[in-house]
Amino acid sequence: MKFKQLSRIVLGAIAGVTLMSAIIVGGSQLAHAESAAVVTTNKKIAKTAMVAKHHSGDIQRIKVSGKTASIGSAIHHLKSYSKTTWQANRKLKVSEDGQSTTYYYVRNTKGTVAGFVKASALKRGTTATTLIGTAKSQLGKHYRYGAVGPYTFDCSGLTGYVFKKAANKTLPRTAQSQYSYHSHVKKASLKKGDLAFFGSNAMSISHVGLYIGGGKMIDAQNRGVIVENVSAPWWHVVGYSRPMTVTQV
Repeated sequence: MKFKQLSRIVLGAIAGVTLMSAIIVGGSQLAHAESAAVVTTNKKIAKTAMVAKHHSGDIQRIKVSGKTASIGSAIHHLKSYSKTTWQANRKLKVSEDGQSTTYYYVRNTKGTVAGFVKASALKRGTTATTLIGTAKSQLGKHYRYGAVGPYTFDCSGLTGYVFKKAANKTLPRTAQSQYSYHSHVKKASLKKGDLAFFGSNAMSISHVGLYIGGGKMIDAQNRGVIVENVSAPWWHVVGYSRPMTVTQV
């Protein structure tokens, strides 16, 4: 056998071993990227608004088949979505290496990002960004007494729609009941996402708007859904309330 032919055979064998090693290593890496766990709980839950408790968590892909869950690597990081409100609709509890972990399946309000997040990285609530963004998306729509959306609104119909859409929170129907039902806050403590109420006195509330900061609110009135000053001369401020604690981002 000629030297050149022998060299080709030897080099081919080495290349084959190298390729096989790469396949084995690659397969090992893939196996480590997706681990199996035992499913102990997998159930739908009422849609719940949540925000990140801390931003070190991941959004993961998990495949569930019967009592087995294949836990993949991160597909997104919570730190990239600091202003996002997540809608959770499923609770998954798994056991892996003797340790139990609870996940929520979450989706952002726009429906563009979804996956499983560890329950320890989330808490119930919504962000001011989501709440105000939902209100801003209604700007320009017409006013109609008694209307609760999504095409026309009266004042309390708008605030009720925004909280339900952004935070899955149901508010009382009328401006008077929204004022009476929720905890009041002082003007000095006013935060984005609070409600501002107007009328002749506390027992005669006739209007409500969503406070968005900078002395402004979004409300539904005769000119439709608009942004205006809380201190506009045609309104008499009676007080403010906080239907829920909103993360101020």
